[in-house]
Amino acid sequence: MKGYAVILVLLALVIAVLPQFTDCESQGRHIVLADGREIPMKCHWSGLAELGLGFPILVLGGALFFSRQVETRRALGILGVVLGLIVILIPTVLIGVCASIEMFCNSIMKPALILAGSLVMAISLALVLSSIRRGQSNS
Repeated sequence: MKGYAVILVLLALVIAVLPQFTDCESQGRHIVLADGREIPMKCHWSGLAELGLGFPILVLGGALFFSRQVETRRALGILGVVLGLIVILIPTVLIGVCASIEMFCNSIMKPALILAGSLVMAISLALVLSSIRRGQSNS
């Protein structure tokens, strides 16, 4: 279980940090309005949302590292599945990234977040399944 926890912590760091360097704003790109003002593109807001998701996943990994009870691990696993799904939904459905496939956010950030979210979900699902098996063997 400690291995799962360490992997979740590392994935949380990737989810929180990677978008800060792969959004269009970090590449110096903005939307220029008719009056000359520059505003961030959608990928910037997705990156900020992912930063907000990285922290709970980091806490989840830390809690899992010190957890000893099967029920707690099961609950943390369920939470991890939900958080991993939200990591995937932010750049794909909820907020999105820039429409152009040539943009850095579309070629790097979005696939990386989909992969990281999928890994969080897979590890969390494995955690749930292993806690169910251990709970049944203790009965």
